[in-house]
Amino acid sequence: MWITFAFGSALFAGVTAVLAKIGIKNIDSTVATAIRTIIVLIFSWLMVMITGAFQDIDSISGKTLLFLILSGLSTGGSWLCYFKALQIGNVNKVAPIDKSSTILTMLLAFLVLGEKLSAVKVICMLLIGIGTYFMITKKQFDNETKGWGWLWYAVLSAVFASLTSILGKIGISEINSNLGTAIRTIVVLIMAWLMVFVTGKQSEIKAISKRNMLFICLSGLTTGLSWLCYYKALQDGQASVVVPIDRLSILVTIAFSYFVLKEKLTKKSMIGLVLITVGTLLLIK
Repeated sequence: MWITFAFGSALFAGVTAVLAKIGIKNIDSTVATAIRTIIVLIFSWLMVMITGAFQDIDSISGKTLLFLILSGLSTGGSWLCYFKALQIGNVNKVAPIDKSSTILTMLLAFLVLGEKLSAVKVICMLLIGIGTYFMITKKQFDNETKGWGWLWYAVLSAVFASLTSILGKIGISEINSNLGTAIRTIVVLIMAWLMVFVTGKQSEIKAISKRNMLFICLSGLTTGLSWLCYYKALQDGQASVVVPIDRLSILVTIAFSYFVLKEKLTKKSMIGLVLITVGTLLLIK
């Protein structure tokens, strides 16, 4: 069942990127992230109540709470960087960089969690790495892409996402995954709104249109669904397999970006996408 949850996470995560791209158009990405997190928080705690996981809150150890907080901080960092990258770059360029966190996650799973790093996994990592390179080395950028500034945010997003997966795996090892997700979300919410007030962007909230707000909220809802599936899969399965499956959301993202945002892939980018997909699928046992 954990593989099914991992695929569910990929589906919702893929839709999230496009909804967020539409929602953050013409508004500050940090403000949008903070608003989205409110939706995710409500949704995650609703699931805690529905599943009866709230009764386990008294049994949370200090170690578990620490890793959940660290995971939440990493998530917040990843989100802030990811949605900034989405705001200034094309979805079909930002998404591959973000999903390349698979490689770092597999290495960390080997070093920290003791998960085996077989020859097949190494080959898969190479395929994903080469595929990612092919997808971002486009010579000409669309008008909306402002140079290479988005790249640094996308890379940081990938690094934080990798740390999130490993820290989250440790944090939810002894508690219900829904409860772990809800606690992490509190940390993300605090971090996101702190960034809004530190940068003095709170005044921009009033200027958000109803359309933008709708898509921001929808992206928050799909994020919540993705998280619940992802951490359930992560709790029951191997991080080095769950994470790559989740990263297949790139297929959903690029499909939606093509039909909704009219972003097209070059032949080289298409080859890169195929390599990433093949490398990911080979990891699924």
